[in-house]
Amino acid sequence: MTGQTKRTTIVLFSGDYDKAMAAYIIANGAAAYDHEVTIFHTFWGLNALRKEELVPVKKGLLEKMFGKMMPRGADKMGLSKMNFAGMGPKMIKNVIKKHNALTLPQLIEMAQDQGVKLVACTMTMDLLGLQEKELLDDIDYAGVAAYLADAEEGNVNLFI
Repeated sequence: MTGQTKRTTIVLFSGDYDKAMAAYIIANGAAAYDHEVTIFHTFWGLNALRKEELVPVKKGLLEKMFGKMMPRGADKMGLSKMNFAGMGPKMIKNVIKKHNALTLPQLIEMAQDQGVKLVACTMTMDLLGLQEKELLDDIDYAGVAAYLADAEEGNVNLFI
């Protein structure tokens, strides 16, 4: 494999803080080892790419309801286990701070700095009523065919 570009692709389907954090830790590690990395955010994984501030956009009733029910931004995502009505995320963030580890928003920023390709699934955006202005800047938008093209060349392909 000498001289050949190594590629890692990750499908981030989960909207859980801890699972998204794992995806971004792996992505940043792979990028540090000179892998070309793609994270394809679909369904609840799109919440990691949402801006924290409310972005005024025109939506139908169903899309407005989805927008209100989903967390706005990576820092507002719940845990997969032990969420405890919102206490779990506060506890894990306290542990992260205590150990001087990076938070999920910091891991996302690091990934962008390392050139990790962050892709929002356009089909899911349509289904959930999310618009480009509601998501982070400097990300890509594509469908499953684009992800599959990246994954086909991947040395490591993960679904989280």
